[in-house]
Amino acid sequence: MKRSSVKELLESDKFLHEVHVNGWVRTFRSNRFIALNDGSTIKNIQCVVDFENTNEDLLKRITTSAAVSIKGTLVESQGKGQTSEIQVTTLEILGDSNPEEYPIQPKKHSFEFLRENAHLRVRTNTFSAVMRVRSALSFAVHQYFQQNGFYYVNTPIITGSDAEGAGEMFKVTNFEANKAPLNEEGEVDYTQDFFGKETNLTVSGQLEAETYAMALGKVYTFGPTFRAENSNTTRHLAEFWMIEPEVAFNDLDANMDLSEDFIKGVLQYVLDNCKDDLEFLDNRLAQEEKTKPQAERSEMSLIEKLHFVVDNNFKRVSYTEAIDILRNSKPNKKKKFQFPINEWGADLQSEHERFLVEKHFKCPVILFDYPASIKAFYMRLNEDGKTVRAMDVLFPGIGEMVGGSQREERLDVLKEKMEALGIEEEELWWYLDTRKFGTAVHSGFGLGFERLVLFTTGMGNIRDVIPFPRTPQNAEF
Repeated sequence: MKRSSVKELLESDKFLHEVHVNGWVRTFRSNRFIALNDGSTIKNIQCVVDFENTNEDLLKRITTSAAVSIKGTLVESQGKGQTSEIQVTTLEILGDSNPEEYPIQPKKHSFEFLRENAHLRVRTNTFSAVMRVRSALSFAVHQYFQQNGFYYVNTPIITGSDAEGAGEMFKVTNFEANKAPLNEEGEVDYTQDFFGKETNLTVSGQLEAETYAMALGKVYTFGPTFRAENSNTTRHLAEFWMIEPEVAFNDLDANMDLSEDFIKGVLQYVLDNCKDDLEFLDNRLAQEEKTKPQAERSEMSLIEKLHFVVDNNFKRVSYTEAIDILRNSKPNKKKKFQFPINEWGADLQSEHERFLVEKHFKCPVILFDYPASIKAFYMRLNEDGKTVRAMDVLFPGIGEMVGGSQREERLDVLKEKMEALGIEEEELWWYLDTRKFGTAVHSGFGLGFERLVLFTTGMGNIRDVIPFPRTPQNAEF
């Protein structure tokens, strides 16, 4: 007999026929009713056991998290909250679970406790819902780009360049600790290392993706990136995934068009295909909001936030205009901002970005033309000589979601900017080559995938939207 998923059976209207389903026991009550889940849906299917004709020793083995195989008849349910159930004819225990040792009991657990049991937390409703939404978002990302003529490029995880200029990178070496050879200056001699030079785990695939965009036209990367930032905030991970499209012949306006269309497309996919999980996560967030002081509660539910992004046109505002708005805003004048806005050139914080989105414009916002002094070297310098063709997409509740720019395509200007920042031309000779041989206007952006999952699921900590978070002092699994 073909095995069905719980999701398939709950959606079926073919009653009174034999079915086969495997899964894990969520609860077993009255020696009769099994709540079975196999991960295919947030919902359980009720399996009714004929306990009078079932071996007593077998009944004792039906415990929370035990893996079972069930065959029986699918019938219309007489109970509330469910349309169908299974009248069990055959039950087999595939894997026992000791209820006294199993840590994820059917009760409320703190997220911190569940992080300590990350290998089992996906068996809870919250984390199974989050990970199904994460999977759907990942599929939607690839689907969007593939349907719009982009080519998927796998950029290196091990790299000799630092795209962000942050300097906080994980070194990759084949040297044994405390046994690295030294050169005449007493420094580590990386010419003797595996790659013959100093290498690190990548912080971004952008620079390599640019080279491919200048041959294939439209490309995107979607892979792991790494930051050795010693941060324990709810928004930082040492290992995370980045989505980075790069498009030849796109200027900043086209880049803003792409970012808006892309975000709306992937969020709409989730709204269309993850309704049960989103409703559960929406209810979870609503209960969490009730525990907060009134002033800190969100004005929108989770699903309302998603529609806020999908259904509204993104407002495009220059950095200079945004600074004027913020400087003259009530929170700034009344010193309510943690970081007051006093002058042009300030690096905007999440509180400023959220004010623009949630209070002032009441729609997603794209800021553009930032001061060159607070942006990366590869962003195209404007004619004013002090701003660059950068853009950030701002969301409610989270602030910056996307960061991107029109790239500096002029070889002489790019060289000047690199020299000013102390970036050796020899380090990026291959990057400069794309400006020598058929240079053209091109643009791209980066979107931290976990930040997108965080927004879409309403979770409060980025460690809870990746299967096994990597953070300072934490690489347990």
